[in-house]
Amino acid sequence: MKNTVRVERAIMDITQQQLAEAIGVSRNTINSIESGRYIPSTVLALKISKYFGKPTDSIFQLDEND
Repeated sequence: MKNTVRVERAIMDITQQQLAEAIGVSRNTINSIESGRYIPSTVLALKISKYFGKPTDSIFQLDEND
């Protein structure tokens, strides 16, 4: 699964820590999502999307291997 979380953070000029605190996870979780090592749960993906004010499928996209 690909995602644009890092890009969305850059647009809003926020750190991984700020995003993590806003949605109730650790900074390491955000780092793992951004690097593709962790696929977020549906609830977490929805929280991230809501925070950025964008549809979930504009932030998270299936990879051709998914």
